[in-house]
Amino acid sequence: MNRFLQNQLLRSVCSFNRPLWNRNWNLDFPSSRRGFANVPDSWKSMAGLVRCPANDVPLSPLSFLERTAKVYRDTTSVVYGSVSFTWEETYNRCLKLASAISQLGISPGQVVATLAPNVPAMYELHFAVPMAGAVLCTLNARHDSSMVSALLRHSEAKIIFVDFQLFEVACEAIQLLAQGDSESPKLVLILDAEHGLSPANPLSSNVCEYESLIASGSCEFEVQKPKSEWDPISINYTSGTTSMPKGVVYSHRGAYLNSLATVLLGGMGSMPVYLWTCPMFHCNGWCLAWGVAAQGGTNICLRKVSPKAIFEKIALQNVTHMAAAPTVLNMIVNSPVSDRRLLPNKVDVLTGGAPPPPQILAKMEEMGFRICHLYGLTETYGPGTYCTWKPMWDSLPSDERARIRARQGVHHVGLQEVDVRDPVTMAGVPADGKTMGEIMFRGNTVMSGYFKNQKATEEAFRGGWFHSGDAAVKHPDHYIEVKDRLKDIVISGGENISTVEVETILFGHPAVLEAAVVGRPDNHWGETPCAFVTLKEGCNITAQQLIDYCRDHLPHYMAPRSIIFQDLPKTSTGKIQKFILRDRAKAMGSLS
Repeated sequence: MNRFLQNQLLRSVCSFNRPLWNRNWNLDFPSSRRGFANVPDSWKSMAGLVRCPANDVPLSPLSFLERTAKVYRDTTSVVYGSVSFTWEETYNRCLKLASAISQLGISPGQVVATLAPNVPAMYELHFAVPMAGAVLCTLNARHDSSMVSALLRHSEAKIIFVDFQLFEVACEAIQLLAQGDSESPKLVLILDAEHGLSPANPLSSNVCEYESLIASGSCEFEVQKPKSEWDPISINYTSGTTSMPKGVVYSHRGAYLNSLATVLLGGMGSMPVYLWTCPMFHCNGWCLAWGVAAQGGTNICLRKVSPKAIFEKIALQNVTHMAAAPTVLNMIVNSPVSDRRLLPNKVDVLTGGAPPPPQILAKMEEMGFRICHLYGLTETYGPGTYCTWKPMWDSLPSDERARIRARQGVHHVGLQEVDVRDPVTMAGVPADGKTMGEIMFRGNTVMSGYFKNQKATEEAFRGGWFHSGDAAVKHPDHYIEVKDRLKDIVISGGENISTVEVETILFGHPAVLEAAVVGRPDNHWGETPCAFVTLKEGCNITAQQLIDYCRDHLPHYMAPRSIIFQDLPKTSTGKIQKFILRDRAKAMGSLS
C-alpha cells in the first residue's frame, strides 16, 4: 500500500469529524508509527490513542442474541403452547432464516414486512431480518387489506411473512398492489403446528412456507452486521388515526440503547420470564423483542390476549414480567373471579399508552402486580420516560401511591433529556405542577426520521427537539405528568380542560368500566366536555347522575355536560380512538 493511501485510511480511522458511514476495517498499523494524523482536538493531550476494530464496534441488538446463544445456550428461549426452543436453537433458527432470506434475493437495506401476532416466528424475525442486512417492517396485525396494501407500497417490502389467520388479508392486499405499478412482495406463510390450522386455499408458486424456508437455510451463514450503527434496523408505522401512517425509522444504535434502557427500567434481572401481552408489531414490542434476549430470558408467546389466558400463563410458566396498555389492565381488574389464578410471585408490569387511571393501578397492586408506568411514542422507540419509584413513597396510602404511579416520570438512561416546553417560544415551563406545555425529547433513542417524508421529519425536530404533541405539566421534583394530547384539550370559555383529569374522575365511579372525554360544540362556551362511557356489566346509572358525580369532584366548568353510553372504539394496541368520538360529538350538534 502506498503512503498516500495509507494516510488516507488512517485519517478515516481516527477522525471523529464526520460520520463513519460504510466503514470497512481491514488495516495493519505499522509498528513504528506512534501517532496518527488528524486526530480530534480532545485527543491531543492524550498521545497514543486510536480508534480501531479493537475498541470501536457498531452498536446493534444482534449482539444480544450472539452472546445469549453462548451464555444461556441450554436455557429456554421461547415457549408457545407445547412448542419450545433453547437459546442455541433460536440462534441457529435465526441464522438459517437469515440465510434463506438472502437466498430469496434480499439485498442489504431492503425491507422485509411481517403481518402476525405474538407467535415464535414473529420473535425470530426480529433477529433474522437484520441478520440478513435487511430492514424489518412489522405491520399492525389488525389492519385491513387496503391499509396493508398501502403500507407495502410505501415501504417497498420485498417479502411479507404472514400468519395463517391473516393469509386472506395479505392475499387481498397483494391483489390491490398488483392493480397499480408496484412490485408485489413474495409471501411467506407462517403455519401453526400448535393449532393444526392452515389457510383455506392451497399454496401457490409465489408462496413459501415458514418452516420449509428455515430448513432451506444454512447455519454457516455469515451475519450481515451493520457497517454503521446508524444503519436502519426497522420501520414502525404510526397508528395513522387521522391521516396516512408515517414510517418511523429505527437505527441499530437506537434499538440497542432503548432495549437496554427498557430492561433496566423494567427491573429485569438475569433470565426473566416475559409474557408477550404487548404486540411485537408495536415499537418492536417496546424494544423488548431484543431486550429479553439481552438478559437470557424466556419469551412466553401469546396469540390472543385475554385475562384468563394471562392468569393461566403466569401460573403455569411463573411469569415475572409483562407489558400492556391500560385497557388490558382494565380487563384484568374487571375479569370474572373464575378467570383468575393465584399469582405464584409478584409480576412486574410495564404499562404505557394512554395515562392509566390511578384506580386501575391501585387495584392491580392489590392483586399482586407491581406497576411501572412508562411513557413514549413510536418516534421514541416506545418507552422514553418512566415513573422512577422512590422508597419514601412506600409508606403512603394506596390511593396516593397510585396517583404518583400515574405520572409519566423522568427520562430513562438512554435519552439525553425530556422536558416540558412552550411549543412557540421553546422555553421550559416552570416546575410548578400547573403550567402546561408540550413534552419534548432529545437523545439517542429518538427516531432517525420519517421514511420518505422529509417535511414531517423537519417539523418533528423543529428547534432541536422532538415534539411529542402531548400536553403536560412538570412537578417540583421534575416528574412530568401528561394532561392530554394537545389536540384533545377542551377549551371551554377560554379555560383549558384536561380530558385526562375528567376521565380519572369518571373511572372513580363504581359503575364505570371505561370512559373517554372529548369536546362537543357549545353555542355559548365554544365547546364543553362530552363523555363517552361504557358501564360495567349489570350496572345502571343515568347520565345526569354521572354528571352530578363529576360536579361533586371537579370544578363545575370541567364536568361533562353530556354523557353517551356505548362501547369505545380502540386501536389494536388498546388506545381509545378519540378522533372517532370527536366526530360523533360534532355530529350530535351544538349544545344551547
